[in-house]
Amino acid sequence: MSEPDVTIDGLPDHLRARVPAAEDAPAVATLVADHQRAAKGSASVDPDGVLAQLVGIGSWTRRQVLVHDASGGLVAWLSVHDRAAGRTLVEVTVTPDLPDAGAERVALALFGAAERHARDIAAVRGLRTTLLDSGAYADDGRQQRWLSTAGFEHTRTWLQMTRRVAPDEATSLPGPREGVTVRPVDRHEDGLPVARDLQAVHRVLEESFQDHFSSYRESFPEFVMRLREDPGHRWDHWWLATVETDAGPLPAGAVVSTVLRPDADGVEGSYVDYIGVHRRARGRGVAKALLNTVIADAARRGRNRVGLEVDADSPTGADGLYTAMGWVTDYRTQSWHRDLDTATRPRRGTP
Repeated sequence: MSEPDVTIDGLPDHLRARVPAAEDAPAVATLVADHQRAAKGSASVDPDGVLAQLVGIGSWTRRQVLVHDASGGLVAWLSVHDRAAGRTLVEVTVTPDLPDAGAERVALALFGAAERHARDIAAVRGLRTTLLDSGAYADDGRQQRWLSTAGFEHTRTWLQMTRRVAPDEATSLPGPREGVTVRPVDRHEDGLPVARDLQAVHRVLEESFQDHFSSYRESFPEFVMRLREDPGHRWDHWWLATVETDAGPLPAGAVVSTVLRPDADGVEGSYVDYIGVHRRARGRGVAKALLNTVIADAARRGRNRVGLEVDADSPTGADGLYTAMGWVTDYRTQSWHRDLDTATRPRRGTP
């Protein structure tokens, strides 16, 4: 079935926009890889993740557009993700093969379309305002210039870090301090997780991040749905930490990780999607215990690395802990934000 064309105001006449189909996944993966190589010097793209986002369960909360030239070559990809109430993620990827002037025209037309979609999403949710959340690699001046022109502001820098894993770390790492317990979330006989543990993980992460940059509420269904979108998601990669108190054991922290696709050596890795420690338990070694749990689990599974992302200006000094435990920074990314008041008129030049 052919996908319908989409009208994007401001797009050059020789370009055509349409919604994606499953067969577009290889071309989109190539587009993303080309962009990454131009922006940061290397590429790592998960084809299964691209397919899931285009037409799988990851597409259910996204509005997307592909832009092709007259010969059918893929020029750009727009993804607008209804992440949570008041939070809309915007991704604009344009091929590095386009000359600067033409690429900027395409990018700004897509940012304008993203604003229109964000307004629609906010209206459906009954919201007057929403935050447009986008990003760029720290060395990608082209993307940063487009974001600035589209009204976004650079708000944060993130360190993308990796730690190598040795096989003997499956059993050689120290255990938690006294009074701290780390365990996998309980699961039923069919492998599905027990609801109370999932809810405990969500609650402790929400409460842990309340004092972090740009913290916002994400409902339990939104949280679980988003994590399940990742092809690397596994229920046996969720852990919950508790600490002993006079009132008994209380949830103290949680970590959720996923499987990283094989690297150039053909070996999988693990990725820490979320790690949080509740304020009542900080200073008791909970974060280190959770991280050691992920490292040991990766070693037992024959994986060779654990990746994660950390705020370069983390108020808890998390980057210092990661560095001390062997993580190194591979590259840096940036968050760019724009507050959108849906009651105001769109910016000039946008739909």
